[in-house]
This record gives sequence, structure tokens and C-alpha cells, in this order.
Amino acid sequence: MTDRQREDERVTALALKAGRGDRAALTEFIRATQNDVWRLLAHLANADVADDLTQETYLRVMSALPRFAGRSSARTWLLSLARRAWVDSVRHDMARPRKSAVEWEDATQASSTGTSWAELVDARVLMESLDEDRREALILTQVLGYTYKEAADIAGVRVGTIRSRVARARQDLVAAAEGPEEADKDTDDDGPASRRLTAI
Repeated sequence: MTDRQREDERVTALALKAGRGDRAALTEFIRATQNDVWRLLAHLANADVADDLTQETYLRVMSALPRFAGRSSARTWLLSLARRAWVDSVRHDMARPRKSAVEWEDATQASSTGTSWAELVDARVLMESLDEDRREALILTQVLGYTYKEAADIAGVRVGTIRSRVARARQDLVAAAEGPEEADKDTDDDGPASRRLTAI
């Protein structure tokens, strides 16, 4: 069993205890998962609203925990609730402009790998241009590191659907990064389009 699997089992056990009214378990459950929730929401929405959406997610969690039966990992269940909170916020305020979520850790990684700020921001803009379903699938699997099965459980779709969305998202990113003028120029793997995709 991997460290991640052991941690998922621990988090699920905490959720089950919290659902039975254990306040200490609830506190530890929130402490163990809030970073994952915030990161997902910052990528799906933006860092400016991630705090509010995280709070909304845990308000929903506290009312839903008594019904959590542990049939899936608590982390997957929790992130599906976070996703629903994001979807509801988008439906509620379709006119709100979306901003790219450029986190400090991204900036640190960019400077250490030689990726410029311009390339990093450009990559985020490309991500924002994706269809929401495709962007979500790409973020869950390629940015946050969840398996296709976990991503499918979070999004409430089949594994094959996630695989298809990721593949199409990659195609969309390549097409958008190259553009009509750069498509002929960037024929090698180290061209500008390739660097922008790597920066995501």
C-alpha cells in the first residue's frame, strides 16, 4: 500500500467518525483535506474566490457527512462536493470574468525551471480558453495528479469520458498554442508552443 493510499484510508476513517458526531475527527478531517479542496477550486475558478468556495464546500460537507457511507474514498467524495460548489457558483454568476489562478508555488517552479513569467501566464490563458469539462479533466489528472478513475469519480462521469476529455484538451492546447502563424515555425519540441504547454 502506498503512502497516498494509507492517507486516503485515514481521511476516510476521519470522515466516518465525523459523520457520527466526533468533533475532533471533523477538525482533523478539515485540516487534512482543505489544501486539496483549495487547490482544485483555485484551478477551476480562480484564487480570488477559492477561499469562499472552500468555505461553501465545507458547509455542504458538514450537512452531508452523516450520510457518507465510505463506498468511495472521503477525499474523492469531498472533491466532488467542491466541484459541485464551483458549478453552482458559475451558474449563479455567469457574467463574472474569470482570472487565471497563478499560485506562488507555480512561480517558484517556473523560476527554477527557466520558464519565464510570460510563458507561465500564456499557459494559464490557454487553459482558460478550454471548454470547462475538458479543462476540469486536464486539471484533475495532469495538474493535481489524480488517477483517471479518481477524476471520473470526482466529476461524476465514466473513466473513458475523462480520458477522452484529457486527449481533446491536449489537442486544443496544442492548436491554440501554435496558432495559424506559429504552426509552421514551431516544428521542434523546444519551440515556444511546447514551452507554454510545459509551463502549465
